[in-house]
Amino acid sequence: MITVLVMAQTSNAGRTDPDAKKILDAVSAKFKTFKTANANFVYKVENASGKVLSTKPGKVSMKGNKYYVSFSGQEIFSDGRTIYTYDKSANEVTITQQDASAGSITPQKLFTNFYDQDFIYKLNGEKKIGKTIVQEIEMTPVDKSKPFHKVYVYVDKNTKMLNSTKVLEKNGTRYSYSVNSMKPNATVSDAQFVFNKAKYPGVEVIDLR
Repeated sequence: MITVLVMAQTSNAGRTDPDAKKILDAVSAKFKTFKTANANFVYKVENASGKVLSTKPGKVSMKGNKYYVSFSGQEIFSDGRTIYTYDKSANEVTITQQDASAGSITPQKLFTNFYDQDFIYKLNGEKKIGKTIVQEIEMTPVDKSKPFHKVYVYVDKNTKMLNSTKVLEKNGTRYSYSVNSMKPNATVSDAQFVFNKAKYPGVEVIDLR
C-alpha cells in the first residue's frame, strides 16, 4: 500500500467529490486525536477471476512519528529518524535514514492525508462488509502510467475509521488490506520502535545511512 500511495504532490481541487472528501477528512481528523494506535490487518491477493491466491496477517503499532510493522516474515522498526527493516528468512536487517520530507509515506499517513495526493475520488454509496456498514470511495490515479487503475477505500460509517482498501491492477490482480482491529491510546513503549540486535542472534547488519 505504501508503494501504491507514493504519488506526486498535486492538487485535486475541483476534481473530487466533496461528499467523499468530507468522509475522508473525518477519518483523518479522528486518527490524529490518537496518541498511539495498534492495529491488526489482513493482506489478501486475488486474481482477475476473484480466486484468492494468498492471505497473510500483519500488525502495526504507531506512536507520534514512530512505527512498527510486522508482516509476512518481515519487521520494520522506525524511531522517527532511522528505519530498520528485518528480513527473517535471511536473518538480515537493513538500516536506512527516514526521509523527513513532506512526500515520504509512513503508516500514519495511510490513515490520514494520503488521499490529497494525485487522486480523483468519489463516493459510491454504502454497502455491508460482514456486519459493518461501510461507505465506499472510489479513487482514480491521475497518472495513467501507474500499474493500477482503481483504489477503493471503505470507511466504517459508524466509527469513521478505515475498514479496508482494495487496489485493482491493470493486469487483473487485486489486493486488499482489511483492518481487523484498531486499539487507540494503548500503552506502547518507545523500545518497540527500535531494533534490538541482541534479540536476533547472528543477524547480518547492512547500514545504508
